[in-house]
Amino acid sequence: MGLFSRKSDSGSNTADTATEPEPTVVKSDDEWRAQLSPAEYQVLRKAGTERPFTGEYTDTKTTGVYRCRACNAELFRSDSKFESHCGWPSFFTPLAGEAVIERVDNSLGMRRVEVLCATCHSHLGHVFEGEGYDTPTDLRYCINSVSLSLEPAES
Repeated sequence: MGLFSRKSDSGSNTADTATEPEPTVVKSDDEWRAQLSPAEYQVLRKAGTERPFTGEYTDTKTTGVYRCRACNAELFRSDSKFESHCGWPSFFTPLAGEAVIERVDNSLGMRRVEVLCATCHSHLGHVFEGEGYDTPTDLRYCINSVSLSLEPAES
């Protein structure tokens, strides 16, 4: 799988993170590298992006809960997943509560909103609004498949 990366080792995200809650799962860089595959590490810990239409969950219709691949926190439910045809899994809302953090991302010469796991602060993707999708929120959480694991519902 090809990956794009935008965050340097020193971090290039210009957002003020002082108001974000501290992660409850904290590991050293070496611990993350040992736990995650190189592709997972690049996306989750270095804010990379998997190439569009290559992720395992892009077209998945399985009912269940999507979890953070780094810390296993519940993030999204399959009933909020929709087909946006953008090349990445799309959801119109995360789970209720504080499952994700939204952080302004001014990298790459544009303003976007980065989505992070609130439990471990791993990069998941970005959220976009006002694109006209027929969803209850008019939001598109565009999430890298490699950032997620799917726990299928019991039959």
